[in-house]
Amino acid sequence: QVQLVESGGGWVQAGGSLRLSCAASGRTFSDYAVAWFRQAPGKEREFVAAISQSGDDTPYGDSVKGRFTISRDNAKNTVYLQMNSLKPKDTAVYYCAARVLLTTTMAIRYDYWGQGTQVTVSS
Repeated sequence: QVQLVESGGGWVQAGGSLRLSCAASGRTFSDYAVAWFRQAPGKEREFVAAISQSGDDTPYGDSVKGRFTISRDNAKNTVYLQMNSLKPKDTAVYYCAARVLLTTTMAIRYDYWGQGTQVTVSS
């Protein structure tokens, strides 16, 4: 098993940047593909980005392509989400999730989840 803890959320003005971190503990972190999802009030959970175990596969959701970058440091057991050019519609709780297999955009296929971190973007 792996335990995930997100951090780095907060409040930012539109056009600003934030970097989220997802720190893992437990089983060997490099065994896991990791993804970021987000959920705004009253909306379904949305795929943001994912990264494979080696980091060579990084799919993104259409709404964040060109603005967000996912990366990982296996030595630090951490995955990052660099968010630039933030917009009010990016406001949501951001979750990281992990699975032992290939990356996927489907939330239901991830086995482990963090508690989430709030991101608020004001106009």
